[in-house]
Amino acid sequence: MNPQLILDNVLSPPILFFMLGAMATLLRSDLEIPASIARFLSLYLLFAIGLHGGHELSHSTLTSQTVLVLLVAMGTSAIIPLWSFFILKIRLPVADAAAIAATYGSVSAVTFITAVSFLNAMDISFGGHMVAAMALMESPAIVVGILLARTFDKRSTSDRLSLKELGRESVLNSAVFLLLGSLVIGLLTGDDGWDTVKPFVHAPFKGVLCLFLLDMGLIAAKRLRDLRSTGVTLIVFAIVAAVVHAMLGIGVARLLGTSPGDALLLAVLVGSASYIAVPAAMRLSIPQANPSLYLPMSLGVTFPFNIIVGIPLYYAIIQAVWKTT
Repeated sequence: MNPQLILDNVLSPPILFFMLGAMATLLRSDLEIPASIARFLSLYLLFAIGLHGGHELSHSTLTSQTVLVLLVAMGTSAIIPLWSFFILKIRLPVADAAAIAATYGSVSAVTFITAVSFLNAMDISFGGHMVAAMALMESPAIVVGILLARTFDKRSTSDRLSLKELGRESVLNSAVFLLLGSLVIGLLTGDDGWDTVKPFVHAPFKGVLCLFLLDMGLIAAKRLRDLRSTGVTLIVFAIVAAVVHAMLGIGVARLLGTSPGDALLLAVLVGSASYIAVPAAMRLSIPQANPSLYLPMSLGVTFPFNIIVGIPLYYAIIQAVWKTT
């Protein structure tokens, strides 16, 4: 692996702003991003990546490979919580194991967006269908996690939430709905629609990402403090799970014959962990699960590991594998 790849990623403005936010928290600075502005930044990024993905998808032909990638993405989101749950259940209560398993089966949209920025900076192409893959991976993990909790410990879940309501909430939560909606709009409007919104969507994207990651750094450092009391076991799991799952994504991408850019995005999707959609669902569906475990693991450990080290590491592996096969 070329260490320069990690160094270049660490020295990119978005990652440096993430580190600046973490440093501000650790040094007890009063720096903060107002909640309303942070929400706008999040909505902008989802809106921009969805439109761009839809525009790219409008130039793509629906192939068997594309369909397979989408099916694999959904499949991994449903399967990863299964083995994660049984590993975690050795040390944790059923409710906590199920919530963490669902967290690691689902995806981090911001990690995906950071990977897109990484590919754009290196002028590496990727398919617009990968945006659809990200949106489709949110729901299966949530459903599987709650089913695991209900199966192994009925007391840990809320009986008020039916599976029908669960499915509706997991598909219509704001992040997934905006992402899919923007993707469809980009697909329907094609080049004409993209040219209209490009000045707002394309040029400011990296600057908005810097501000958003600044806020993520502020929050992640706070969450990491919450995890210290649990010891190193969950911290190790948060890193090992990211790498192992990303390697699974790379292996599947190689078997499917995807491009290196698509392979990286699939690896990042499979190797990331949710800290927005899944925690919201877990609070409602598995109220006995401890949010001070699954939220710091995903946001305080896996997220910074992936955006600082994981993305360039995965791409270096992809470069080596794709060159030798």
